Amino acid sequence: EYDSVSATSMKSAIDALNSFMGAFSLIMGAVASISLLVGGIGIMNMMLTNVTERIREIGIRRALGASRRDITAQFLAESSALCITGGLLGVLIGYLLAWGLAMFASGSGILGELGASGQITPSFSIATVLLAFAVSVGIGVIFGFYPARRAAKLDPVECLRYQ
Repeated sequence: EYDSVSATSMKSAIDALNSFMGAFSLIMGAVASISLLVGGIGIMNMMLTNVTERIREIGIRRALGASRRDITAQFLAESSALCITGGLLGVLIGYLLAWGLAMFASGSGILGELGASGQITPSFSIATVLLAFAVSVGIGVIFGFYPARRAAKLDPVECLRYQ
């Protein structure tokens, strides 16, 4: 029925693979962006709750002479500390999971079934780890700024009356 001949080159296969990987990277970037936004909103919500719970403390500090800048710095430091802790935990858990999966793959015989031999060694780039950590701290600062400014703008007299 078909008397035609077709020829394909590796270039077309590579181009198709590059196109797929570009779309996959775009989708993964969108998922990561949404995750960062949701995490940032969670941090903002937690910090706003923290401000509400500590209104009397803010009023006392302002009445004793703390400037708006001092209050802002305090709440930004707390937000950053939360994200630094989360970033350190994320890096540690990621490191341990990568090594655990590598040991599991080496010890379970999966490599032999795939026709490979040897061991898998996870590779970590210090620059990538530092970038991920910096993004974590940046999210804390960016999303912690609004609650910090809101705390700083509270009227000391109204804060001291708050029950």
